[in-house]
Amino acid sequence: MSYQMGLHQEKVLYHADSNSIQTLKSIRTHLHNVCRHHANHFVRIETIDGQVFMGRIVKCERGLLYLAVPNQGANRAFFNPYHNNDELILTLVLYELLVITLLYT
Repeated sequence: MSYQMGLHQEKVLYHADSNSIQTLKSIRTHLHNVCRHHANHFVRIETIDGQVFMGRIVKCERGLLYLAVPNQGANRAFFNPYHNNDELILTLVLYELLVITLLYT
């Protein structure tokens, strides 16, 4: 039995329209700048799905926000150079963020 390339058709399941793409890029760029200027600050973040996270902004790159949150006693299976043992790093997608509130603590 052999597999021959080109015998099957690819079917596009979703294709974003150009307005949506531009809007998402604009949101991503804006949030990247906000987060970059507030690195190492403590924030409360709410996602578009209603999840709430509180922690310290570690860094922001390629559309992702790295948030250090307190380690609640979980064991770590790998080493991460961006934080100490008292913190875990959450990775959040920038365009899924709804509210970022700067905490003055």
